[in-house]
Amino acid sequence: MDKVIEDQITKRQRILVGKVVSSKMDKSVVVKVERRVKHQIFGKIVTRSANYKAHDEDNKYKEGDLVEIKECRPISRDKSWVVVRLVNTSSVF
Repeated sequence: MDKVIEDQITKRQRILVGKVVSSKMDKSVVVKVERRVKHQIFGKIVTRSANYKAHDEDNKYKEGDLVEIKECRPISRDKSWVVVRLVNTSSVF
């Protein structure tokens, strides 16, 4: 992780774990984070997901990898997350 970005990570550090769905951009990855919530009316457990663009300084993460991302200052218009570490590698891609 870049030292400048690492120093400016906010105190409210939300940490999420998700799967890399795209690594085609330079120094960026798209991470899909899924969460399970109970539906308010029907009571059924449903899966909600969100995509986050995260900073990947060395372009070392590839599609299918399970990574941990941490919230930081805005790096660009869409990026305000940094990839912290690799949780699990993917052997599919």
